Amino acid sequence: MGEYTAGPLQAAIEGICRAEARWVKATLIRLLGDFDLAEAALREAFLAAARQWPCDGLPSSPRAWLVCAGRSRALGRLRERAHLEPALAKLARHIETGAREPEVDADAEFPAEDRLRLIFLCCHPALPAQARVALTLREACGLSTAEVAAAFLTPASTMAQRIARARKRIRALGLPYELPPPGELAGRLELVLQVIHQMFDAGCLASAATAPASADLAIEAIGLGRELAELLPEAEVRGLLALMLLTEAHRPARTTPQGEAVPLAEQDRSRWDALLIAEACVLVDEALGSRGCGRYTLQAAIVAVHAEAACAADTDWAQIVDLYDALLRLAPSPVVELNRAVAVAMRDGSGAGLALLDALLGHGEAGAYGPAQAAQAELCRRLGRIEEACAAYRRALDLSRHAAERRFLARRLQALESAGPVND
Repeated sequence: MGEYTAGPLQAAIEGICRAEARWVKATLIRLLGDFDLAEAALREAFLAAARQWPCDGLPSSPRAWLVCAGRSRALGRLRERAHLEPALAKLARHIETGAREPEVDADAEFPAEDRLRLIFLCCHPALPAQARVALTLREACGLSTAEVAAAFLTPASTMAQRIARARKRIRALGLPYELPPPGELAGRLELVLQVIHQMFDAGCLASAATAPASADLAIEAIGLGRELAELLPEAEVRGLLALMLLTEAHRPARTTPQGEAVPLAEQDRSRWDALLIAEACVLVDEALGSRGCGRYTLQAAIVAVHAEAACAADTDWAQIVDLYDALLRLAPSPVVELNRAVAVAMRDGSGAGLALLDALLGHGEAGAYGPAQAAQAELCRRLGRIEEACAAYRRALDLSRHAAERRFLARRLQALESAGPVND
């Protein structure tokens, strides 16, 4: 807000502008047809609000006021420069004739659909996968280019180029700023959920690795997931939101004060966020009872079973194995097979789980997956197969790239090398 920052009224105005920024920008992109123009118009609207609202009072509909102000100022800028660049005069005429000026009391109608349009555009399949995540953070979440770059430990110039190329590709291909037709909605929604999940995973990894980042991607992903669940309450949207909430609920207990990873069974459950867990469990129940629930809902249901157990010993492993069976049928992958093998070990004993795990490690890419080696080490340890356990822990250490995880594996290996076998 620049120089307009003094006093409680200006603080309130800034708060309103921050709260409305994403919604107003989404509508300005639709009305102006250009990311850069919409961004400049948003800044102009904020400055206009800082000047006028202290004198005129807060409008009854701040969101619509900001949209109208931004559009009006963008058109004014284009007309001022039209004599230098004739193409801008054409653009101004197109904006004036192609987009209806929103009414002041219409803020409850146009922004919701515009936000959905923007999210689906940022996650369009015609854009490269890396660009989808960066563009979503920049345009839909409102992070600065520097914040996006810092979150992914990428030079700001590289990230700026990536975002600029994505914007250029949208213009070059004429990608429509609209919701996908019903026949394409499920496939396009899956891409949106993938982007949000990637954002969340990146935030969790940064947290686990204690990587510096100016933006908490996990929190941004949860916020976007909440918003999407309100705008498009599909089963899998609720399922993904529940999965993120449950994972976030465990965050305080996932590492020791020394920065070492803590396995789920050893976490202090009193440190879990009970409110997030309660919210997530309601979402899981709603998603499971709806048509269209998929892999995110099943993953969330598995974590919910863990969260509902008062202690690790009370975990309903039979139910977890059943859920993994369903997930394996729906979305087979080596990671799902690994997690199912661990669940079978807890239900039927370490020998049964290790047999499944050994078969998995004997083919495909699972042998290069650190968590699979760590799981094999743990099951061998329980069975008293110390040499095999030590070898597997060493392989897991070689494959791990995360400091918290490496500290945990190193401690387990050191303890195993100096202690006798542990029975199942």
